[in-house]
Amino acid sequence: RASRASERSVISGSTKAASGRAAAAFSAAQSKIGSPYVYGASGPSSFDCSGLTSWAYAQAGVSIPRTSEAQADAGTRIYSESDLQVGDLVIFYGDFHHVGLYAGNGQVLHAPHTGAVVRYEAMSDMTFEFGVRI
Repeated sequence: RASRASERSVISGSTKAASGRAAAAFSAAQSKIGSPYVYGASGPSSFDCSGLTSWAYAQAGVSIPRTSEAQADAGTRIYSESDLQVGDLVIFYGDFHHVGLYAGNGQVLHAPHTGAVVRYEAMSDMTFEFGVRI
């Protein structure tokens, strides 16, 4: 019930891609929905969180750092969720140990944790720190 409600609710945030590169990266990541999370994996058949984001941007011809902590400094920081655009990196938790791609409407596309698969999830399920526009 909660997931259906979050899909229907109107949450602040753009559904427009941040750039052509961001759109291409997001599209690449979408093609990996259902792929298993494996710690330290960077594709093409399994991923951890930063492995997914770095692989996705590589498919768009953009090299970004491999770890979520380094990705936090890879572009322009965006502190307001309402300013995020599709394909922006979203950094979670105070130590920046998790990253995903903004999917629009308050959703993130990410590789969440061991035992899970690449999927969409409500950003409100995690502690948002900031976005990064590449």
